[in-house]
Formats: sequence, C-alpha cells, structure tokens
Amino acid sequence: MIRELKKTAFWISFFITFICAVIGSFLAQLPYLSLVGALVLSMLLGIALQLQPTLIKKANIESGFISNKFLRLGIILLGFKLNLVQLAHAGIKSILLAVCIVTGMILLTYWLSRKMGVERELAILTATGSGICGAAAVMGVSPQIKVAKNQEKQQRENEVLAVATVAILGTIFTLIEIGLKPLLHMTPTQFGVFTGGSLHEIAHAVAAGSSAGPVGLDEAIITKLSRVLLLAPAALLIGIWYQRTSPQQANGTVKAKLPIPWFMAGFILTSMIGSFFPISSGVLDLLVKLAYIVLGMAMAALGMNVNFDTIIHRGRKAFSAAFICSCILMIAVLAASKLFF
Repeated sequence: MIRELKKTAFWISFFITFICAVIGSFLAQLPYLSLVGALVLSMLLGIALQLQPTLIKKANIESGFISNKFLRLGIILLGFKLNLVQLAHAGIKSILLAVCIVTGMILLTYWLSRKMGVERELAILTATGSGICGAAAVMGVSPQIKVAKNQEKQQRENEVLAVATVAILGTIFTLIEIGLKPLLHMTPTQFGVFTGGSLHEIAHAVAAGSSAGPVGLDEAIITKLSRVLLLAPAALLIGIWYQRTSPQQANGTVKAKLPIPWFMAGFILTSMIGSFFPISSGVLDLLVKLAYIVLGMAMAALGMNVNFDTIIHRGRKAFSAAFICSCILMIAVLAASKLFF
C-alpha cells in the first residue's frame, strides 16, 4: 500500500514538474522573459503551485527525489552544450580570464557574505552561482555541501535563495551593461568578452553580447562557456574544502569520504562526446533542450518547497554581498577586456 502511494506521488511530481519545465522553456523564448531564463522560470512556476496546497501535498512526498536525481541527470546532459574544440580555439587568454573570474568571484563573495553574517552554506552557493554560471552552478555545487538530515530543508531554501539572487542580479546587470555599451567605446570582441565574463547566467551573456552583433555574441558565449568548464573542478574543490572545515569533521564525529561529484564526470564526458564525436548540431541542440527540461523539473520541485518567510528574512544579506561583488566583477572584467582583448 505504501509503495503504491509513493509510486503515485512520484508520477504526480513528475507530471507537475515536467509541465512547469516545458512552460518555463517556452516562456524563456519570449523577448523580456529570456533575461530570466528557463530554469528560474520553472522554479517560479513551482513556487506558484503552492497556491494549490492539496496538489502540492500529494506531490511533495517525492519532489525531493525529483530535485535531487533529476538535477544530476540535467547537469550531465548540459555537458553537450560545452564545445571543447571551440574553447580551445578561443586561446589561452579566455581560459585564464575565466580562471581568474571564477576563483576571484567565489573567494570574494564568500568572504564578504560571511563578514556580513551570512551562514556558510548559503554563502558558498551564492558565491558559486555568481562566479560560474548562475542557477546551474548553484545546483551543481549544492550536492557537495553535505548537511545533517535535520538541515536538509534549510539547504533546499539556501538553493532557492542563491538561485533567486543570481537571477535577479544577472538581469539587473544585463540591463546595465546594455545601457552602458554606447559609452564604453569597446570593439564587438571586447564587449562580448566583457558580458561573458561579468554576467551570471548563459542567458544573460547571450542577451547582452548579441547587442554587439554576431562577433560580440560569439565572444560572449565562448567566454561564458570557459567559466562553465570550471564547474566540475570547482565542485570537487569546494566539496573537499567544505568537508575538511565542517564542524563534524573537526570533531571527528563523521567519517570522511572524498566528495567526488561523479555526475560532474558525466558532465565532462558528455562535453567530450559532443565535441569530438560526429553528432549533428540538430541532435546536440535537442540534447541541450532536454537538459534544460530535466533541470527545469528539478528547479520546479525545489520551488514547490519554498518557505517565503524564511527567504525574506535570510536573503537580504546574501543579496547585498552578491550585489557589491557583482559591481566589482563588472569593473574588473571591463578593465581586462579593454587591456587584453
């Protein structure tokens, strides 16, 4: 009887989150909503479903499974978006810039967040989302932050807070950079590097970079994907660091295990398959769309469990820290784009 109830709950969760992900992907193609992105829109739809408490109560039994397992599958499929050959042709400058951006932004945002009183788990997720690739980075690094069973609900809230922060800030800075474009006197290449290096989501980089024409768009995508490439090593290093500095490990109460993110190995493998195997662009585009649907399902499941009071109370300091660091990032990448590209 219990197994049948869980099976029914799973399919209800699957159906609900799938519909949210499909609608989110559709809405993300619209002119203004494209700045928000499919993943955040899917999460917002999941949040909106809380207006139907009876339906949510039936689905929430298995929504944790959707947000957990489908997240990993989506990250693996997202690897097909990463063309390693294209990144290699971009040259060492783009990779070095990405390494500096990701490293500097994660360290700075985490440090400032902690100074402002943000708890370490939320600070880590906000820092990685700001430094790497927005919502996908938050969801990719979160499984590396191992918390106790009684803290799992708070960790889900941390994910929502971090995703919301980088989504809002990314949209704000996209509009700022597009508005500043006529005043910056940059070449299309420089402006593309600037947007790809300073904006949080791929959708933000595409929207801003395209305002500089085809060259600007290409450079924005290449620079942004150079940062995405660092998601796997960043997740591994953050997991090791968190494990070694967590209070449980310091007290010796939890047996240490190397936090290897195996789904990130799948991410690298799919990027290699997409880069070096003779797969048509149409098939690759389809696989990337599938990745966003699966990730959208995980985001919708996450949104179904949001506690609004907690988010409003705990999110202000994290947002303020990320905003300050995003301003610093924009200025630093602007200077680097002008000097080196």
